[in-house]
Amino acid sequence: MTTVTFHTEGNRIIGFDSFGHSGYAEAGEDIVCAAITSAIRLVDATINDVMGLAASVKVKEEEALISLRLPGGLAPTAESTCQSLLTGLMVYFAQLHDEYPENIEVLEED
Repeated sequence: MTTVTFHTEGNRIIGFDSFGHSGYAEAGEDIVCAAITSAIRLVDATINDVMGLAASVKVKEEEALISLRLPGGLAPTAESTCQSLLTGLMVYFAQLHDEYPENIEVLEED
């Protein structure tokens, strides 16, 4: 199972950790894993490459871990955009959980 934990400080989502293999199917054929990975890559690319921010991204393939942390002190527009992206990611993963409850779990931590 993949567990995605969103980390918050007050009302601000500061990042997330995605850990584990979904176990839906064999590697290369796992649609749940592909959905999770592509959504994370889209958010990472938007924050870091399109917006030019310096979010910290760590990938440990052998541990099936991807984590992202937003930098502090963002300008109001950048902060608002990042919060919309991360909230959308959380909603998307919650919807995946509804569809595949044995394969993805979504948590929120302060």
